[in-house]
Amino acid sequence: MHWLRLGYAHAALPSSGRSFPAGNSVASLPADEGVVKSLRAAQRDNGDLRIVLDVTATVRPQARWIEANSDVGPRLVLDLTQPGPVKDTSPPLPVAPKEATALNVALAAAPSPATSVSSPDPIPFKSASSAGTRDLIIAIDAGHGGEDPGAIGNNGVREKNVTLAIARQLKERIDNEPGMRAVLTRDGDYFVPLRDRINRARQFQADMFVSIHADSVRDSHVTGSSVYTLSPKGATNEAARWLADRENAADMVGGVSLEDKNNLLASVLLDLTQGASMSASMDAAARVLKQLDGMGSVHHSLVQQAGFVVLKSPDIPSMLVETAFISNPIEEARLNDAQHQGRLATAILAGVRDYFYTNTPPNTRLAQLKATRQARND
Repeated sequence: MHWLRLGYAHAALPSSGRSFPAGNSVASLPADEGVVKSLRAAQRDNGDLRIVLDVTATVRPQARWIEANSDVGPRLVLDLTQPGPVKDTSPPLPVAPKEATALNVALAAAPSPATSVSSPDPIPFKSASSAGTRDLIIAIDAGHGGEDPGAIGNNGVREKNVTLAIARQLKERIDNEPGMRAVLTRDGDYFVPLRDRINRARQFQADMFVSIHADSVRDSHVTGSSVYTLSPKGATNEAARWLADRENAADMVGGVSLEDKNNLLASVLLDLTQGASMSASMDAAARVLKQLDGMGSVHHSLVQQAGFVVLKSPDIPSMLVETAFISNPIEEARLNDAQHQGRLATAILAGVRDYFYTNTPPNTRLAQLKATRQARND
């Protein structure tokens, strides 16, 4: 096994003896090693190192921490193991399983193991489907529901009904978008616990989570839309919760279980995942806010941050959209109007689409569409 030097970090790759100097430029990495189709790496100006692995099949990631020795610093080793096929038990003979293949990528930590590691990667790791491509999945969360009506306007319009109507229109528009598909955390007037909404998005392997709400304050003159992402404090609290619950939890971070990891390694894995998710969330939320600003006034000109529970998924970029103030009589009437609901849905889709066309995950239909259009233009 040979070593590649990336700035202050190292990557261990089989069958490669190339090295390159420290700095912002990173040489091309080898491709077509086992299940890994390609590797991309770059060092950011702030010193963070980004490494992206594109895979051709489902893999089981496992992580372990290796302490420093006289030759190298502490390393985070990821084993990407491709499980062998299931045996065919039908007569006359079962199919012999193929030997599993694995690729180890070892990333040296920063000079001190206690140093926090973050990743600016805008898209969390997702493996390709068996067909080689997949649709992008957007989880749409209609706020409140059932016995929880949410805010109620002066004329009796209920937030839970408005959010569901907008969510359904947004889903219809996303489903009509090539390469994208939407799922709803609720599709009726019933209550879904906040963390169940996150879990449903994760079960669908969502690429993004969008929660729809309608704000309310005592001052009925306040108007405008707002978009929120998770605050740093909220992320820290969530990381602490995951660390505390990891032994008994079935939750996974980027497909890697935290159950058997020590505190340091679990913290590094959480930091990597949350850093990527929060970076993507801010980018996407800013694009949605820009679209909402284009259709009318916004209450905040910048993306806001808060500790909303539904934004706390560490591995899915998430945003909460306060579409308008239901406490304002004029906006209450608009929120209850199907055409205005459609305009809000169109604006949200435009922001989400803009984000994914700029940050397109590999092995997706959208990536294929972009490549095809590029080829036609060349």
